[in-house]
Amino acid sequence: MISLNPTEMSERENYTFLTGAIVPRPIAIISTISNEGIMNIAPFSYFTIVSSNPPLIAVSIQRRNGERKDTARNAIDSGEFVLHITDEENVEGANWTAAELPPDQSELEGSPFQTVDSVHVRVPGLSPAKIRMECTVHKVIPLGGHTAEDAGCDLLIGNIVFYHIDEAIYKDGTISTELLKPVSRLAGHNFMKIGEQFILERPK
Repeated sequence: MISLNPTEMSERENYTFLTGAIVPRPIAIISTISNEGIMNIAPFSYFTIVSSNPPLIAVSIQRRNGERKDTARNAIDSGEFVLHITDEENVEGANWTAAELPPDQSELEGSPFQTVDSVHVRVPGLSPAKIRMECTVHKVIPLGGHTAEDAGCDLLIGNIVFYHIDEAIYKDGTISTELLKPVSRLAGHNFMKIGEQFILERPK
């Protein structure tokens, strides 16, 4: 075994190790709106479920040079966002929105996405996306550093207030993974489609 001390590694070295070890990671495409009305779209793979009662999800958004990214700032300012599941149909669009643009320029321009009206939040959803979740910001937790101002990331806990699910992938309250065709993130520039599946029943 190779033993490593993360405190003796650079941020990039820690990033490379973690993104190679913790795989596969689901990818959330998040849409937000700035105070100026500019729509922002970005993908995040530091993303997971927190709770089903109430339905909460968590997205960790790394800061850049100590500054909050547009997604975190917009979500915190407005108190809402829309989260979409990345699948084989929209993964190239999701990857396109990862481009670093200035805050006054929307990733929607030039992307393959179209907007869809939301029901309970002001932020529009995106098409194509087989699953989207309208969210309000439940809690924001700055992590790293000694104060909230010098944190390394912002952990956004989102409360899901409305689901939108493509009827073709939804039956009897269950989502078909085979029809959803989710795409996950690996290390570097690598992504992964769903592969072989198997069943293990939990012990009683």
